Amino acid sequence: MLSSTLEKPVQYLKGVGPQRARRLQRLEVSTVGELLYHFPRDWQDRQPTLDFSLPTANGLVVARGRVTRALSLRAGPRLGLLKATINTGSGSIEAVWFKHLSRRYDVFATQQKEIVPGADLWIVGRAEASLAGIKEVHVEEYYKLEYPRWALHVGRLTPVYALTEGLNQRLMRELVDSALAHAGEIPELLPRAVLERRKLLAAPQAIKGIHFPGSQAELEAARGRLAYEELFLLELAWTLKRRQTRGFHKGFSYDIKRRLLTPFKAAMGFEFTSAQKRVINEIFSDMQKPYPMTRLLQGDVGSGKTVVALSAMLLAAENGYQSAFMVPTEILADQHLATMRRLLRGLPVRVERLTSAVPKKEREKILSAVRSGEVDMLIGTHALLESDVRWPRLKLAVIDEQHRFGVRQRATLRQTPSVDLLVMTATPIPRTLALALYGDLDISTLDELPPGRRPAQTLHVPEEEALLELKREVAAGRQGFIVYPIIEESSRLDLQAAKAEYERLRQGPLAGLRTTLIHGAMPGGQKNKIMSEFSQGLWDVLVATPVIEVGIDVPNATVMAIQNADRFGLSSLHQLRGRVGRGSEPSRCFLIADPKTPEARRRLDILVSSHDGFRIGEEDLKLRGPGELLGTAQHGELSLKVADLIKDRELLACAREDAERALSTDPTLSSPENRRLRQRLIDLYQQRWHWIDLA
Repeated sequence: MLSSTLEKPVQYLKGVGPQRARRLQRLEVSTVGELLYHFPRDWQDRQPTLDFSLPTANGLVVARGRVTRALSLRAGPRLGLLKATINTGSGSIEAVWFKHLSRRYDVFATQQKEIVPGADLWIVGRAEASLAGIKEVHVEEYYKLEYPRWALHVGRLTPVYALTEGLNQRLMRELVDSALAHAGEIPELLPRAVLERRKLLAAPQAIKGIHFPGSQAELEAARGRLAYEELFLLELAWTLKRRQTRGFHKGFSYDIKRRLLTPFKAAMGFEFTSAQKRVINEIFSDMQKPYPMTRLLQGDVGSGKTVVALSAMLLAAENGYQSAFMVPTEILADQHLATMRRLLRGLPVRVERLTSAVPKKEREKILSAVRSGEVDMLIGTHALLESDVRWPRLKLAVIDEQHRFGVRQRATLRQTPSVDLLVMTATPIPRTLALALYGDLDISTLDELPPGRRPAQTLHVPEEEALLELKREVAAGRQGFIVYPIIEESSRLDLQAAKAEYERLRQGPLAGLRTTLIHGAMPGGQKNKIMSEFSQGLWDVLVATPVIEVGIDVPNATVMAIQNADRFGLSSLHQLRGRVGRGSEPSRCFLIADPKTPEARRRLDILVSSHDGFRIGEEDLKLRGPGELLGTAQHGELSLKVADLIKDRELLACAREDAERALSTDPTLSSPENRRLRQRLIDLYQQRWHWIDLA
């Protein structure tokens, strides 16, 4: 995409030697053009502070004035300070520089030459304020008025960049400013018609405006233009992918014979909900089309997604085809195996599971049965993606907890484009956002719970109250979970804390109860054994890490106590809550937490007041953003630096409309005006993610 100077190594710029170039590479900046696309992460309003008699809102003080007095002092055994009085014209303030002293050199040598009576300075720092106003400013940056580039740093909306060791904000701003001399060489990607229709800035103007905006309005216009470009590229990629899928003839068909479906439905012992019936019809309709199905099924915790997926897998089995069912954890694979075998009992269908925990001999037997076509349905983790898993008749791939997997993993599991794909998520999100995140997929929604499912009453209580209720439930013959937060299952400190808490509970408040522990660092076989024993009622209380977040189904469990609940995201809390309330008895979810921030309190309040997974998903997106909620694998594939899928929904709708329009007139983007756009798409979504084929 880049041309001429923009393609040159960043060392082309004055002030960048080999060492700085290596540091910039850590920020994925190797060329002049990449530096221009290293956008600020924030902007500070550095207009001069006008009234020093009042504290500033964020503690930041920007002042311009003349030094009237300066002296250096020792503030401690190893700490020195330089203090200067600065007359701003409207009063005087004390500016202070702190530095660690050195025995080898004078740490204030430069400042003592520059900060002298009569020197004119700009200072930027944090204020120590009192009721009488600002008394002292701890200086973070200063610029002499004779310095030719001071206007990049003060007196304006000033960019703040992501940095790495050895780089500072002053240097980064000045390097970007040097690179902006070549902004006129930035090629325009967007078609002229789009620029005019949406009243967007030209690319060079937007790049200048996002780095050094002259006003808040200019910043918003620049950000909006660059966000629109990202969303337009994303929507072009999704539209191309949808068209390519629908242009592919899968070469096989399904007949609804009901040889397996009818006895399966009769043996279930309950009626499908109207939502399940509607979604099954949508899926069957897709499977009978000549092109491959690519459908997202989203539904709240307990809405019956597994039964819907199993119906699709039975349709495949009726027609002599195999199905793959991929899940993110071994525990979930084992849970689904047990559930599916129970639901399919008596039917001539073979279901197996494949995870890294399966012993070698058993694994070989399963792989051999898959290769021979004896296995109708294979459930597994990432192990399903390994090269030795070979299917003669794979026609349906189902992926559970879609947000844990990326587009590449979806494509790998399908093996060929002709395989029908159903992906499922229990993290429901608004339709507009779902279209952006899963734009190649049609969307089905389960918006109704099966009869008999009673949401767990949710309470924010002290630990003593939660444990007392847990003991009452155990005395009545029921079971419960206690969950501790582990942000990463490999986090040693969190794991040690969870183990220590388990021992405290076992020997203290829960003494006399049959209590056991499960966590993600355990070998798969041990986890499966504990879960099986808990399901059989051999344990009263399961102390766990979030390894039990999804898919665990123990109808006799009626209490979920979540320790340090403020450390979990909303959707994770909702998933954990969904582990109880699966039987006929009333259930409760206790949130044990002492939230320190308004955001954490808001998360707990939302969960206490709502059981609506769609509302919870939307609130979680607002609080955390799609990157954190959906995982970096899924969100990183979208290549969004500027666009915000929550705030920019209107832009997203416009971008989708414009992408459809552009491809309807130029399906392969081969016209002279669209060639740069085509190449950018190839760079972003073909070479990196293999989403599309434009070559």
